[in-house]
Amino acid sequence: MKKILYIALVSLVFLSACSNSLDLQPLSQISPDNSFATENELRLFVLSFYDSMLPYADGEEKAFTSLYTENSDNIILNSLDPKLTGNRTVPVSGGGWSWETLRNVNYFLQNYQRGGISPAISDKYVATAKFFRAYFYANMVARYGDVPWYSKPIEATDTELLSKGRDSRTVVMDSVLVDIDFAIAHLTTNQSSTEVNKWTALALKSRLCLFEGTFRKYHTEFKLPDSDRFLKQAAEAAEQVIDKGPYSIYSTSPDIAYTDLFHALTVNTTEIILARPYSASMQIFHNVNYYTVSPSFGKPGLEKKLVNSYLMKDGSRFTDKAGYEKLGFSDETKDRDPRLSQTIRTAGYKRVDGATVLPPSYSGTVTGYQLTKFVTAAANDANGKSPNPLPIFRYAEVLLNFAEAKAELSTLTQADLEKSIKRIRDRVGMPALNLTTANANPDPYLTSQYTQVKGSNAGIILEIRRERRIELVMEGFRWNDLMRWKEGHLLAQQFKGAYFPGAGNYDLDGDGKTDLVLYTGTQPGIQDTQFLKLGTDVTLENGTAGGNIVVNPGTPKKFNEDRDYLYPLPTQDLLLNQNLKQNPNW
Repeated sequence: MKKILYIALVSLVFLSACSNSLDLQPLSQISPDNSFATENELRLFVLSFYDSMLPYADGEEKAFTSLYTENSDNIILNSLDPKLTGNRTVPVSGGGWSWETLRNVNYFLQNYQRGGISPAISDKYVATAKFFRAYFYANMVARYGDVPWYSKPIEATDTELLSKGRDSRTVVMDSVLVDIDFAIAHLTTNQSSTEVNKWTALALKSRLCLFEGTFRKYHTEFKLPDSDRFLKQAAEAAEQVIDKGPYSIYSTSPDIAYTDLFHALTVNTTEIILARPYSASMQIFHNVNYYTVSPSFGKPGLEKKLVNSYLMKDGSRFTDKAGYEKLGFSDETKDRDPRLSQTIRTAGYKRVDGATVLPPSYSGTVTGYQLTKFVTAAANDANGKSPNPLPIFRYAEVLLNFAEAKAELSTLTQADLEKSIKRIRDRVGMPALNLTTANANPDPYLTSQYTQVKGSNAGIILEIRRERRIELVMEGFRWNDLMRWKEGHLLAQQFKGAYFPGAGNYDLDGDGKTDLVLYTGTQPGIQDTQFLKLGTDVTLENGTAGGNIVVNPGTPKKFNEDRDYLYPLPTQDLLLNQNLKQNPNW
């Protein structure tokens, strides 16, 4: 992926290299003596934070996550990340324990006043910097738990800060709240998909407070206080966006509105609050087309339990249907929540620019549920040629944050659902979610997965989790969701794909033609179809007797409940700073 230089930073060169993770060198061409004398210099400096701190499309470069390559139980590949096998090791250096981008933020906050610019002008840039410091620390806490809080850049001679230990997450997160509240108070209300505003800050507050509130609620082993305080602030921040913000759910036809939002070549500012820009005219691309259609990126596909979670189009539960476990692809994808057919290839699928109906291609998916979300025209299928912008914050997430926070607090009302989940479902013509019905009859399929959810409000919490997983798939949320809910055990279960009763010819899209042949022995002499040899190209649960596709059946999976909810600190940093302590059981 080509690295983005966000907007126009040609007049400024930032970020010098450094030999350790605290990155102590000052910015190469900015010093208190020659900078921050004009508003433009303030703006140019804070613009550098966008490129270095926000998520990238398809890899964890300097960011904490990527935007469509989810490595969890949502998107399954033909190889398993060490996070999924329990084989993560303590890194010597790096591994996310990097402070370079924070130093740049703190440098700005320490020096922006040197030019004598009035607060009336500088406050919005200070607010942007504090937004990014809150963003940075919320992600660091989510990954590591306790971390050192630095409010100024560390100099090479500052032995006290260089040897600082980890501050408690309670102290750090209270400081994060101070930063994000300053950003909310001082950022503009003007819409912009490329620069943060008041609404972006409120969206971030709803996200980070929801994470922290639920983490503290479900991870009782850490004995963290104030879970309700964070959940209340998550709900309040989201509600401000809902009641006062300029955003709404993008909606056209239920059969195309969801997918249109993601393959559009320009940002849909109706719903998308902040995006990472990609563009053919700017020659800035990502790789989602190649990722979904070529065998070179692991042949990604949805996992079976996620596919099972999509409701029927009438709002009933697919997993309540008799015999749902043995339905073939064409039958199981029929009459489902329209977001399923707008996320994977199902009957009648055509490329954005195509006229040919295409079944799932098993050269591009290991589970049979081939991804189409974010996929643009076939002309963009080459490696690194996808030009569509990708959302980082969007209104639908804010609605989900609001509903979940209220549900976890047991203060959710039907009116709250009408102003949140209903708006998301209306886009695709799905029936509204009913609070009383959900709590009276919790879904046993979801109950068996989300084992920490208890009590009289369990049914609605489960339904909101269903909605969140479906609506936000491929947007980088699932790992953190499982971590905060304390449901890491789901990552250790066998990943599965579509069901087949055994060898035979299969019509995947119901058009009367064979699309796939599963065979044993010698490949049949059939033309114009796909072939998979059982036991070689694909493995079924019961071998030639059929079952669901099993992915990586020979690779054991493990999630350590006493360790894996937090990442390890690098050994190099522990040696350099004896006051840092490793996370438990690493």
